[in-house]
Amino acid sequence: MRVPMNDIILLKQGEIVLKGLNRRIFEDKLVANVRRRMAHIGNFRIYAAQSTVYVEPLDDGADMDAAFEAAKQIFGFVAIVRAAACPKDPDAIFETARTYLAEDLAGARSFKVESKRSDKAYPMTSIQVSQYVGGLLAEAFPDVRVDVHDPELTVHVEIRENAAYVHSVPTLGAGGMPVGSCGSAVSMLSGGIDSPVSTWMTAKRGVQIVPVHFFSFPYTSELAKQKVIDLARILAPWCGRMTLQIVPFTHIQEEIRDHCPEEYFTVIMRRFMTRISERIALMNGCGAIVTGESLGQVASQTMQAMAVTQEPVRLPVLRPLVCMDKREIIEIARKIDTFETSILPYEDCCTVFTPRHPRTRPRLEDVLEAEKPLDIDALVEEAVTNIERISISK
Repeated sequence: MRVPMNDIILLKQGEIVLKGLNRRIFEDKLVANVRRRMAHIGNFRIYAAQSTVYVEPLDDGADMDAAFEAAKQIFGFVAIVRAAACPKDPDAIFETARTYLAEDLAGARSFKVESKRSDKAYPMTSIQVSQYVGGLLAEAFPDVRVDVHDPELTVHVEIRENAAYVHSVPTLGAGGMPVGSCGSAVSMLSGGIDSPVSTWMTAKRGVQIVPVHFFSFPYTSELAKQKVIDLARILAPWCGRMTLQIVPFTHIQEEIRDHCPEEYFTVIMRRFMTRISERIALMNGCGAIVTGESLGQVASQTMQAMAVTQEPVRLPVLRPLVCMDKREIIEIARKIDTFETSILPYEDCCTVFTPRHPRTRPRLEDVLEAEKPLDIDALVEEAVTNIERISISK
């Protein structure tokens, strides 16, 4: 019997399977995200059934290797499987496994077959399928012993409504929730290590990101700006399409330098960033502001400083990294490929006019007094009016 190799990718849904009556909303967003990512790779039929999204090539021009790699960066899936589809006949399943996994079986010292029967009307039980297919594979590959307890290779068989699917080890998915399913947020994106990680972590929870960068030319260079654009492009496969908002921040920092006590430079600067971020959030229908702050990491990231920083705004300020140490943050930065770009030696605006002795436990009443010489509303309006917007997509 000759069975065609119907190559397909199965994307196993994560925690959205626990959703109730609104699960369809999350699933539709998930399918839409997959279609967006696969559009430039090839012509695919993409649909959802039985807690799985199917990516089925419709012609020979579809790049299955590229599609599989792209699927690894789509939030909402716990596992990704490259499989061969075949009729649900047990002999067809065996022949598909023998052919599709021939190289894997020939190179293994031991194997077992593990079956899952999602189609409960199928006449054979999962154990019966495993025994039947495993017995035939043992005859076809006599040099590979059967080991049901600790096999080197597991042949997976899934009996679903429309077909049977044969594959080997699933690949870990990105997890999280579908981007766009849990609202949107402004994320402050500097050129450092932390903020790209906090942006990624927020997107993982299903949040559409509007990245905001504060740019202080000529104190920070065009290279520093390009570094942030590059970081946004690295994040785009995970976060989806974004519009990077470049906020001119030079005038504000010069006004702070010229009119405010030095020990409050940083906290006042951060308060302006928060105000402007809230304005951008409201303009874009966002429900929160995201920062890369980690408790105690620098002088402006004490509990007192964080409280004073967020005091001017009403939107919630999300801090995904607040209880993480630098080693943990760097591990994620390496995983998502932002680390090497983040450590390029181009400073961002946070390093401009850094006070020699910053106030680590500022009192709100003292900061309000220090801000009095500034025309806060006018400075915020000027910055928002002159935002540069750059479309970022993958």
